Amino acid sequence: MDPNRTPRKSEVAPPTTPAPAEASGRLAADPVPGRRAAGIDVGDATHWVCVDAAPDGGDTVREFPAHTPGVRQLVAWLIACGVTTVALEASGAYGQVLFLTLLEAGLDVLMTAPHFTRQIKGRPKTDRRDCQWIQRLHQHGMLPSVFQPDDPTHTLRDYVRQRANLVRLSAHHIQRMQKALALMNLKLTRVVGDVTGVTGLKILRAIAAGERDPNVLAAFRDRRCRHTAADIATALDGRYRPEHVTELRLCLKMWDAYQEAIADLDPSIAAHLREMRRASTLPPLPKQPRVRGRKPHDPKFDVREALYLATGVDLTAIDGIDAIHALTLVSELGSDFTKWPTIQHFTSWLGLCPNGKKTGGKVPSSHTRKGKNRAAAALRLAAWSLMRSTSALGAYLRRQRGRLGSPKAITATAHKLARIVYALLRHGVGYVKETAEAHADEVRRKMEKQFHRRAKELGYEVRKIEPATPAPAVVT
Repeated sequence: MDPNRTPRKSEVAPPTTPAPAEASGRLAADPVPGRRAAGIDVGDATHWVCVDAAPDGGDTVREFPAHTPGVRQLVAWLIACGVTTVALEASGAYGQVLFLTLLEAGLDVLMTAPHFTRQIKGRPKTDRRDCQWIQRLHQHGMLPSVFQPDDPTHTLRDYVRQRANLVRLSAHHIQRMQKALALMNLKLTRVVGDVTGVTGLKILRAIAAGERDPNVLAAFRDRRCRHTAADIATALDGRYRPEHVTELRLCLKMWDAYQEAIADLDPSIAAHLREMRRASTLPPLPKQPRVRGRKPHDPKFDVREALYLATGVDLTAIDGIDAIHALTLVSELGSDFTKWPTIQHFTSWLGLCPNGKKTGGKVPSSHTRKGKNRAAAALRLAAWSLMRSTSALGAYLRRQRGRLGSPKAITATAHKLARIVYALLRHGVGYVKETAEAHADEVRRKMEKQFHRRAKELGYEVRKIEPATPAPAVVT
């Protein structure tokens, strides 16, 4: 018999099911060979640690301070106990410091979600019991790990998240400026598409400097504006109260400060992407037409080329995904997609597929899982940008919108984008762009195939009606 052959079900002895009390005692007493596991209940002030056996035969549970000297003592005690693998709960920023410190010490670290380590109902809950329960579950391999990127991706993720926070905070001050303009009855937002554009910024800076003449303010109009100078002058005839002008000036000053911070952060992101560049030679990128003007918070370096040299693929070739979306995806996911065995694992981790709950033979709910996955949010934004696209993905979004409504259609299109990204980064399958007409033809072929199948099941024969040939004209 081939030793590599998988045994049949008839050749495998049926497992014996122990009694509940016997199984619980076996889980607590039976050790796992070759596995020295530890469990840590992470806290802000102290960390509770439980090991299998202490070297001095003392207590297997200890409490260590959360400051840096205490973390060093914790790692030294784990090494002295011969621990090889550690499990800890994902519990905020203070857990990341301990996680990275344990990795640097050469230990196998597993970070798990708190809902996987909940205590049994009815059992008293303390920090001491929590770390013992984590150690027991981890010793028997019953704790799944949350996704953790590699070290270069971890650094890039922190950079990009910090940049996104700066952009979000600057947008708050844009809203305050728009409110101040409304309180002064200045209809700048009606004649200018973006108050932080070329024309809008010139007018705002002039108002903050003391200019009140609407004709002088309208002279700052850029030649690309759709509205005329007379329309802009009419919109800028308002009531300039000092408190509102002060709010406008201070918010503009804060917005400028955030733009300087973003400009100071962009070189760090570009330098880190250069460090992540692959050693293999890649073909040059084809030129990509610019679909919109440059925004003030856009990166000052070529994000598309930097990501291409770091990952080896061009994510911006996918319809709906621009440079910012691609940067967010790479920073959150990395380029090593082997951590998700299949595409189903990947879309389930993103929370973009139905989360079916079945009980009693019925499915009470199949809604997608709620979460704050930044990669999924970027895919949803990319899907929403396809609403007026002439591509096949745009046609798919509009078709699903008519059937399911906008929220579900965006999730369905984001799921399709996630499958494309997975195939591109995991298997190197290139993205082939299709038009809306090609998508409509594909939908028609599927409908015809389904129609023929249903007709055959019902005992009918379907025949396509050919268009009638026009009779030849009679010449008299």
